[in-house]
Amino acid sequence: MRVVELQLRNYRNYAACALAPCKGVTVLLGDNGQGKTNLLEAVYLTCTGRSHRTRQDRELVRWGAEAADVQIRAERRDGSHEVEIQLPLAGRRRILIAGQEVSRSGELMGHVTGVLFSPEDLRTVKDGPAERRRFVDMALAQLRPAYYYAMQRYNRALRQRNELLRAAAVNPSLLATLDSWDEQLAASGAELMRQRRAYVARLSRAAGETHRDIAGGREVLSVAYRPNVDADGDDARACMEALFAAREGDVRRMTTSVGPHRDDVALLVDGRDVRAFGSQGQQRTAALSMRLAELGVMREELGEWPVLMLDDVMSELDPGRRCRLLERLEGIQTLVTCTDPDDLAGAQPGAVYRVSGAEIHPL
Repeated sequence: MRVVELQLRNYRNYAACALAPCKGVTVLLGDNGQGKTNLLEAVYLTCTGRSHRTRQDRELVRWGAEAADVQIRAERRDGSHEVEIQLPLAGRRRILIAGQEVSRSGELMGHVTGVLFSPEDLRTVKDGPAERRRFVDMALAQLRPAYYYAMQRYNRALRQRNELLRAAAVNPSLLATLDSWDEQLAASGAELMRQRRAYVARLSRAAGETHRDIAGGREVLSVAYRPNVDADGDDARACMEALFAAREGDVRRMTTSVGPHRDDVALLVDGRDVRAFGSQGQQRTAALSMRLAELGVMREELGEWPVLMLDDVMSELDPGRRCRLLERLEGIQTLVTCTDPDDLAGAQPGAVYRVSGAEIHPL
């Protein structure tokens, strides 16, 4: 897959902007605060429907404007794909595929696929389980829109069950309907567990190989799926049993305490949890290895490379790891942001743009 053109209007600090990345490595060079990351964020938005920095669409709209607009054109093995996302300050966003508005957000998935590594990715290693679940969920949603819809069904049932538990504190007779919500949670939850388990197994193999290359073979990285519900092959039955066993406590606490919304994914370097025992350098390398592994799994699944976006990554790596990373980019369309040209010493980018004051100029 290749991004042919990105166009922005009133997005973040850009009044208007057009970028045509090259087939290889495109470098976005400039000081901090000029808009480099905003370009990568906009591409990622067209891949997943989400910003990696905010959940609020209004934060993506340029100050003083009524709406932002992001348009992208990508070439894939099956032809050209055009995506447009309109983000008004008031009202709901609109998603257009090939000029036609779609009614479901999941229809966005699979038209533009990409992997973004940014400084925020350290949260995947350092923070709690929610960040690692989000990492897996967003990767699977790009690969399989059906997973995205299963996730929607699960989250909807979870919200409804929690609302029922709170309402039952006033009206206990409502608990009679709890079984139906448990069945919905168990059915959609089992689908999430099945796909997460299979994906994390593939991710672990790819991440181990990638980490070995970047770290020079000095360490071994593995990734382990840690489901909240223990299952012996029948995930739906296990979820139902866990929900029933936790029901008394859930009613008392008025929230759902078990299920895939409490899953975790463990990152282990030489068998030790890198979150608890890893150095800053080990944590950063583990996070980068996870993203590059995601890239590789997407390549296997889709039959083509997604676009890779590296936001201010090079300055955080030592020269040896930086060189080994650059060697892996052959044949992959890559967008790289940096503040210092020396961060790319030894690389041969296909295009370099200077980004300054929300304007981009080729060098």
